[in-house]
Amino acid sequence: MSDNITIIVTISLIIMFSPFFAKYLKLPTTPIEIILGSILGYFGFLHDEHLFDIVAELGFLYLMFIAGTEINLKNVLKTPSRIIKKVLLYLAILYGFSIAFSLYFHLGNIFMVLLPLISVGLVAALSKEYGKTPWLAFSMTVGGIGEVVSIVILTITSAALQTGFGLKLFQTIMALSAFLLFMFLFFHAVTLLFWWFPKVSTMLMPHDDNKEQDIRLSMGIFFLLVGAMLFLKLELAFGAFLAGIFIPTFFEHKHELPEKLASYGFGFLIPIFFIHIGSSFHLDALWIQGLISKAFVITVLMIVMRVIASLVFMKELKFVDSILMGLSHSMPLTLLIAMATLAYSANSIDELHYYAFILAALFQVISVMIIIKILNNYKLKVNL
Repeated sequence: MSDNITIIVTISLIIMFSPFFAKYLKLPTTPIEIILGSILGYFGFLHDEHLFDIVAELGFLYLMFIAGTEINLKNVLKTPSRIIKKVLLYLAILYGFSIAFSLYFHLGNIFMVLLPLISVGLVAALSKEYGKTPWLAFSMTVGGIGEVVSIVILTITSAALQTGFGLKLFQTIMALSAFLLFMFLFFHAVTLLFWWFPKVSTMLMPHDDNKEQDIRLSMGIFFLLVGAMLFLKLELAFGAFLAGIFIPTFFEHKHELPEKLASYGFGFLIPIFFIHIGSSFHLDALWIQGLISKAFVITVLMIVMRVIASLVFMKELKFVDSILMGLSHSMPLTLLIAMATLAYSANSIDELHYYAFILAALFQVISVMIIIKILNNYKLKVNL
C-alpha cells in the first residue's frame, strides 16, 4: 500500500512541477517528464506496478488518439498526386538509408525495420507547443501516412518475432488486411451517410452540448477501435490512431473538440506515459561499456536520414521548414521502444543494443526538441 502511495504522490508532483522546470530550463515539458521519471525511478520513488503500467499504456494509446485528431482524412485524400509521390519518395529514401546502414555496419535485419520508424505521437505534442504551423500541418499529413506504414510493418514484424514465419503470421497479415478493408468501406459508408443526411452529425454531436455528448462519443469510438484491435490481436496503437482520425473527418463542425480532447490528455494521461518511459530506463545501464556511443550513433543516424529525406519537400516548405518537418519525425519514441522490446524478447538484439535503442529514443526526444526550438526561434527572428 505504501509503495502505491509513493508512486501516486511522485507522479502527481512530476505532473504539477514539470511545466515550471520546463519554463525555467527553457525546454519542452515532454523531455522534462522523461528525465524526472528516470531520476526518481532510479531512487526508488517509481517502480514496476501493474496499475502504473496500465495507466501508462492508456496514456500512450490516448497520445496516438490525439495524433489522429490532427488529421482530416478528407483533406488527406484531396492531397495532390505530386505530394503523394513525394511522400512515397520520402519513405523510400528512409528505408533505403536504413537498408544501406544495416548492411554497411553489419547490423541485424531488425535494424532495417527499427531505423525508419515514424510516429506522430510527439508531433501532436509539438502542435501543443508551437501551434498549427505550416510545417507541423505538413508533418502530420506525411507522418500520418508514414505511421500507418510503420504500424503495418510493426504488426507484421511483431507477429514474425513471436510466432515465426508460419501460419500464424499469415493469419495476422490476413486479419490486418481484412481490418483495413473494413475500415476503408466503413469510412466510405459513413461519408455517404453524412452526405445524404447531414443532420446526423449534428445530432450525434450537437452545437449546443450541455451533456458533453462530443466527449462521450469520442471516447466511445476510441475504446471501440482499441477493443477491435485487441480482439484481432493487432497493434492497439493503430486502432487508437484511426479513432482519432474519425473525429475531424466526420465532425468538422466541432472545431474546438480536438483541442478539448488534447487538453485533457496532455494534462493527465499523456504525462503519465512519458514518466513511465523515463522510469523504465535503468540509469545503472549507463555504465555498460559502449552503450552511450552506440546510442549516440543510432540517434545521429535516425535524425540525419530523416533530415536528408525531408529535403524532397523543399519546394512546398522551403529549406528551414523542410528540416523542421524532418526533425519532427525523428522522435518515434513509442514505436521504437515497443519494437526494441519485442526484438529483445525474441532475442533478435542483445541487451547492449536494447538499452542503446531505449537511450537513443530518449536522446532523440531531448535533442530534437531543443534543435526544433532553436531553429523555430531563428526562423521567427529572420521573419521579423
